[in-house]
Amino acid sequence: MSGKVLSPVDYVNPYMGNISHLLVPTYPTVHLPNSMLRVYPERGDYTGNKVNGLPVVVTSHRGSSAFNLSVVQNAVEVKPVVKYSYDDEVIKPYYYSVYLDEQNIGVEFAPSHQSAIYEFSLLPEKPVYMILNSRNGELTAKGNAVWGYQKIDGYSTHIYIYLETDITPVSEGIYSDGRIDASEKKASGKNACVVLQYPSGTKDLGLRYGISFISTEQAKKNLLREIKGYNLKQVAAEGRDVWNEKLGKIAVTGDVFNDKVVFYTSLYRTYERMINLSEDGRYYSAFDGKIHEDNGTPFYTDDWIWDTYRATHPLRVIIEPQMETDMVNSFIRMAEQMPEFWMPTFPEVTGDSRRMNSNHGVATVLDSYAKGLSGIDWEKAYMACRNAIMDKTLAPWSAKKAGEIDRFFKQHGYFPALAPGEKETAPEVHSFEKRQPVAVTLGTVYDEWCLSQIAKRLGKTDDYKYFAKHSLNYRTIFNPETKFFHPKDKEGNFIEPFDYSWSGGLGAREAYGENNGWVYRWDVPHNIADLIKLMGGNERFIAELERMYDTPLGQGKYSFYAQLPDHTGNVGQFSMANEPSLHIPYLYNYAGEPWRTQKRIRTLMDQWFRNDLMGVPGDEDGGGMSAFVVFSSLGFYPVTPGLPMYVIGSPRFEKAVVNLGNGKKFTIVCRNYAPENKYIQSAKLNGKEWNKSWFSHKDLEQGGTLEFTMGKQANKKWAAGPDAVPPSFEMAE
Repeated sequence: MSGKVLSPVDYVNPYMGNISHLLVPTYPTVHLPNSMLRVYPERGDYTGNKVNGLPVVVTSHRGSSAFNLSVVQNAVEVKPVVKYSYDDEVIKPYYYSVYLDEQNIGVEFAPSHQSAIYEFSLLPEKPVYMILNSRNGELTAKGNAVWGYQKIDGYSTHIYIYLETDITPVSEGIYSDGRIDASEKKASGKNACVVLQYPSGTKDLGLRYGISFISTEQAKKNLLREIKGYNLKQVAAEGRDVWNEKLGKIAVTGDVFNDKVVFYTSLYRTYERMINLSEDGRYYSAFDGKIHEDNGTPFYTDDWIWDTYRATHPLRVIIEPQMETDMVNSFIRMAEQMPEFWMPTFPEVTGDSRRMNSNHGVATVLDSYAKGLSGIDWEKAYMACRNAIMDKTLAPWSAKKAGEIDRFFKQHGYFPALAPGEKETAPEVHSFEKRQPVAVTLGTVYDEWCLSQIAKRLGKTDDYKYFAKHSLNYRTIFNPETKFFHPKDKEGNFIEPFDYSWSGGLGAREAYGENNGWVYRWDVPHNIADLIKLMGGNERFIAELERMYDTPLGQGKYSFYAQLPDHTGNVGQFSMANEPSLHIPYLYNYAGEPWRTQKRIRTLMDQWFRNDLMGVPGDEDGGGMSAFVVFSSLGFYPVTPGLPMYVIGSPRFEKAVVNLGNGKKFTIVCRNYAPENKYIQSAKLNGKEWNKSWFSHKDLEQGGTLEFTMGKQANKKWAAGPDAVPPSFEMAE
């Protein structure tokens, strides 16, 4: 693209991270921002030798495509799913093309929000067969149209499709018992397939379809509302404009092309979830299995809150405040639609799967409240959050009501670990996920702090005092001798022997959750100042942060990663690859050495986030990790969602202009810019000297300019004083 003026979407590389370091790769998703329809080539990762048919819509958590589309030009090759050899693949957020080399078929695709269009370039001397597979459901073919549904996730949720082609087939039928049956027009059950045959001489075939979670009739309405004809180039052009509008909310200037690619690719990934399920003012909710009126407020779902509360939701508060408002309102609707009125923890299109630990929906509520979003029933949101923490079990991956170990937590302030040799008897504990007692304790006391802050704003003094007091219970599992958070049994004894690098079983779940004790050592985002005191003061705190980066794995990689497969992207015992680590590099600021944060952030970004196939260090997890990249590239990060402030890192671009959803702009400028100049020499906020390593959300939302003078060597005096550190626990309004 040399010499061409690039727009934001031109920098997006959907292939970035498509080969995983160990677990789940990123997926090169083709979709419009937060839209119901998303697709990606169905293969394990970028190295997949074949694709399993052509995608129609991705619905579930890292799931395969709902429905499956195949086109062949030989009747003997008709089957439920055709595995294609492929070449010359091109993926953009708004466009997909591929050449099916063994079939000699060219494919192009472009999405809208609830519909999409395909074009096929064919060999005219052969007949054409189009196969649509519902995988598990029902399909009917008539003339040039196909309609039906697929059952997903235990059959309680259905996704519907209406599809039509621009050429009338010479016959239509079903695929059954290894052959095409033209006498039948309706297929049902597992791998229910319909087959449409088009005549020899067909050079090009256009296909368009709509999807719905309501009905086939609504799927047809969605299609005809969004795609009027069969002009794929027009649909792609419209999609490109949509993406440029969204990505253009942040405009960056700098010399390094790859930095822009990493930035805009990360921003693109924050728009994959949540997805808007509203269809002409109605939506299907799997939370109660009913169709609802949306009353003018879109309904969103599909959110991995354990990951996204940390940075994805705070990013939307800044650049998409109305969308974030609608999403918080969607959480409240979900709670209302579920029998216990509990805030969701991992809402998907099939309902709340209750994955992971803690109930961090409360953090998204507080962060929106503290940063001034309006149009939300905070009282109702608070009660849903409170119920989720007080009435639901804290056991990970469980939707059961609170049990005996939850009562223990409320009485003693920590989630008890099993003593050596003790058998699990609590029915609410997941057999694989275990208790995760330290992770649950730390995550829940943060949630309780969030509840205290909401209660304070709502004038609920007793609740405020109760939850504020309980939010300090991380102290109950702090081992004063080792200065680590240490699992403790119900008798109050620290579990011994214990190694913070690799004790705790698979994923350290008998103590932590996916990561080891070195990562959870810093998981007190609401009160870093007190954590520093527990550690022994600033100097010891800094030394222990450095020791984490210095400490080797302690065993061979094959053994370490066999036990801790989420704990990749290592620098010593630090893991860049999992969300509980994202705030850690910013903690030097709290101890008066922000220059170390500046160095560490730049180094980590260079090491682990790159414009290549392995350019993401771990599970991207619904935008959670990508939002860290966006914030860190701008030069600040929301260490404590719920405290309306941002901790300063090291800005990566010469200039970044953030278009706020309130019509104002916040600009970050780097004087003496050069890619290697990572250290802040001095700063100004709206023209005034700024000697703090943080700034408030109020400073940001009012618009203005944060100006840094950068240099190649650290200025260790900038923002180093005790009055310069970020606030903890509470801050002045």
